[in-house]
Amino acid sequence: MNIILKKPIISEKSMKLAKEGWYTFLVEKSARKPVIRKAVEDQFGVDVISIKTANFKEIIKTQRSRKGYFTLPGFKKAVVALKTGQKIGLFTAEEPVKVETAEGPGEVKEKKSLLRKTKVKIEKEKK
Repeated sequence: MNIILKKPIISEKSMKLAKEGWYTFLVEKSARKPVIRKAVEDQFGVDVISIKTANFKEIIKTQRSRKGYFTLPGFKKAVVALKTGQKIGLFTAEEPVKVETAEGPGEVKEKKSLLRKTKVKIEKEKK
């Protein structure tokens, strides 16, 4: 059994497209549009209107610190449009959580420090 949909592509551009009803996936290079349509419909239970695909070639780059080359693998990207009113849950942005503290209500926001440790910050609501 081949895995057609490898993973969703979540970036700023794909999140903007998701608000308009277009969802972006990294797919198998040999997958064709009818196969991608069937995979999305079966996995997420939605109706696909149209599909746009793009093939990206592998890129050979040089390393500056050492002599030699390395390659970035090629991939295929599929952008899928759904019927109006349908959504895929993977592309929804998380909303801040409301918290009641001793000082009053606030929002919990996560921030990452330079050392890659997650810090939780509670911001007070402005009156």
